[in-house]
Amino acid sequence: MIPIHWSNETCTFDVHVTPKAKRASIGGMHDGALRVAVLQPADKGKANKAVAESIASTLGIAKSRVEIIRGHTSRRKTVSIHDVKRIDLQPLIDLG
Repeated sequence: MIPIHWSNETCTFDVHVTPKAKRASIGGMHDGALRVAVLQPADKGKANKAVAESIASTLGIAKSRVEIIRGHTSRRKTVSIHDVKRIDLQPLIDLG
């Protein structure tokens, strides 16, 4: 299970990103973080943008509610989701 930290209606969790993957996917764990693979390269924030879009799409929420708050230049990132309830995260919990 993914370690998720809560503060009011905002949650944070770690992801391990594989940029320039052959296939985009979300699921599994890597060293305590949710594994996210994206097609975009780690160039000028393209992979970061794809990670946020992928998470938003999986949860069915607006991209503007998903923000990478730490690890912009590394594979390990901390993601924050604003205005979310615990039940809304069930799709991610099931994948982890």
